[in-house]
Amino acid sequence: MEQILSKTKFSDPSSDKKPLIISGPCSAETEEQVLATALALQKTGKVDVLRAGIWKPRTRPGSFEGIGTKGLAWLQKAREITGLPLAVEVATAKQVEDALHFGVDILWVGARTTVNPFSVQEVADALRGVDTTVLIKNPINPDLELWIGAVERIQKAGISKLGLIHRGFSSYSNTQYRNAPMWHLAIELKRRMPELPIICDPSHISGRRDILQEVAQEAIDLDYDGLMLETHVDPDNAWSDAKQQVTPEKLAELLDGIVWRREHTDKKDFNSALEKLRAQINQVDDEIMLLLGNRMKIAEKIGIYKKENNITILQTNRWNEILERATAKGEKMGLTKDFIVKYFDAVHLESINRQNKVMNEEK
Repeated sequence: MEQILSKTKFSDPSSDKKPLIISGPCSAETEEQVLATALALQKTGKVDVLRAGIWKPRTRPGSFEGIGTKGLAWLQKAREITGLPLAVEVATAKQVEDALHFGVDILWVGARTTVNPFSVQEVADALRGVDTTVLIKNPINPDLELWIGAVERIQKAGISKLGLIHRGFSSYSNTQYRNAPMWHLAIELKRRMPELPIICDPSHISGRRDILQEVAQEAIDLDYDGLMLETHVDPDNAWSDAKQQVTPEKLAELLDGIVWRREHTDKKDFNSALEKLRAQINQVDDEIMLLLGNRMKIAEKIGIYKKENNITILQTNRWNEILERATAKGEKMGLTKDFIVKYFDAVHLESINRQNKVMNEEK
């Protein structure tokens, strides 16, 4: 397995090696289904690691919760036939023990486990002293510290071969995705932990086949180190997550359709032009910071007047006026309403904090 991983960006996120591709069924259902999927994936020549769900932590009872330990023997047989390393999700110490007993090459901690520090610690304790590769999915809810905490717990157990899986986050708002990607959170974690490879799971972000390629392409454009995509020989009749799985043949078409990009180039003209444009961005950013600083000084002066006249900090009509004005001007400049609202929400919150500090200062 080490030879396979060494040929991909998983072994060196800063390199221009090819991304790691992990694929296989959402759930191992029968031996025939596992072997047929594995053989079809091997035939494509595009998959590095075979995945399958053995234990399935479901949101509600009554859904298929995995075939259990006997499915590991099917995976073991699939590896013998295809040579593909195996990846399996684990959520308890017993599952770790069983997966290691059957020689599973890569273990991943799922989103419903990452969200619970006690569960992560149980898995970490079971991994102590083991030389294996562990991937950690983001928690279901958008909490970066929980994700980092899970990484740190596994690291403290002595696991050095670690990676991240971005599978999207639950969101209270309706989106086109099953799990909102919230790319900025994964990007921030990559900024904090650049040494860790990060893999995107377009299947769980999308929740449906028709936007899988779009999500996979965005991940590659953002310099992710690999993709995890669910495949099934008969996806329409899969026992779990049927809508987000594709056949191995469709997977090959999807991967062929991706524009594979790299982070670096030796082209002098490109690097020179990019350096000049980045210098311009730095200058604009400096100007924006200066203007924001001046804006906050004005907000503090307004806070003083409000304090002297016993006026509330929040003025709803004024806030609506700012948003409407900014949205109208922003759209004329090609800025989306979503961006404008998020930006002014942040500015407004900082203004409120400044005025609140003024209001509560002792004379």
